[in-house]
Amino acid sequence: MVKDIFWCSNCLNMSTRPRITFDDRGRCNACQWSEEKKIMDWTSRQKELEDLLDEHRSLDGSYDCIVPASGGKDGSYLAYQLKHKYNMNPLTVTSRPPLSLDLGNDNLNSFIDSGYDHIHVTANKNAMQKLNKLGFIEKGFPYYGWVISIMSIPLIIANKFKIPLIFWGEEGEVEYGGSTEFKDKGVFDLEFTRRVYLESGYEKIFNSNDLNKNDLYWFKLPSEDSVESNNIKMAKWSYFEPWDSYRNYLIAKKYCGLKESDINNSGTFTNFAQNDQALYSLHAYMMYLKFGFGRATQDAGIEIRRGAMDRDQAINLVNLYDGHYPEEFIETYLDYYQMTLKEFNFVIDKWTNKDLFEKINGRWKSKFNIK
Repeated sequence: MVKDIFWCSNCLNMSTRPRITFDDRGRCNACQWSEEKKIMDWTSRQKELEDLLDEHRSLDGSYDCIVPASGGKDGSYLAYQLKHKYNMNPLTVTSRPPLSLDLGNDNLNSFIDSGYDHIHVTANKNAMQKLNKLGFIEKGFPYYGWVISIMSIPLIIANKFKIPLIFWGEEGEVEYGGSTEFKDKGVFDLEFTRRVYLESGYEKIFNSNDLNKNDLYWFKLPSEDSVESNNIKMAKWSYFEPWDSYRNYLIAKKYCGLKESDINNSGTFTNFAQNDQALYSLHAYMMYLKFGFGRATQDAGIEIRRGAMDRDQAINLVNLYDGHYPEEFIETYLDYYQMTLKEFNFVIDKWTNKDLFEKINGRWKSKFNIK
């Protein structure tokens, strides 16, 4: 048994998860927050939201907020709530993902067709490929360039059109385990974006000599001065109401045309999320090799915290699905990154946590058993 690792006594979050904390009961901060959400009075936070929307609601038909949307459950839910419950006029914005999947494209089209104004940005594909490859090699983050773009593009458009609000979905650090720095803050800043969401790698990636600076317009975060001068606020919806990704899925399915995959998603037992691009399967695999948990662990934790699954069921599912090698996409990855299989595997091996895994017959196998 590997020493010094343990699991949340309620869900299956591992002690290897970055920035996670545990209480005296052995419960992770995601489970602590889940308990707190059920008993807290959300009235004051709902009032904060209503005041924020009342302050910025458009009276002349102009856009009053931006919702980053892929056609998936969470962005669709936010856009629906803002437009139909709160009478806002959202502009929805998408950064075209690399290696997009047909189901993701169909879901985005269905979302747009359900009644939303939309801007679809295709950032320079060569720059996107180089940033993603750099992220893969230097950070073990297979679509790092795209993650930059889903943060930068809404900000660039908000700056350009003087749209005062940007709403993202959940504060993932709080909801799923990590930093609790923004548990009691609805609005966040660029510094937090760079440090946490972009894992303090933004400047390093951009200093690469292999990038044509003229191709990077859509990847450059605006300056803090420009964001402040235009009084743009970036907010997380999960601060204002209890976040429930399964509820979001049901709303998106009913009102925005969301469709599930016909089979389980790679590396997990669910089929209704992260259906927009092929690189997510590689991201989930590398997350597993770096930290010891993958997509099934995260999905099981969500199900446990919402009361739809017990811990023993979750362990069985995680043992079945976590750590799936994305065989079905390997040739696609090699072609996209312009790498040989040997070069690709070298990067995989480089980022694998050798304290947690050992290589057997050419594949990485865990040294641990979930407890």
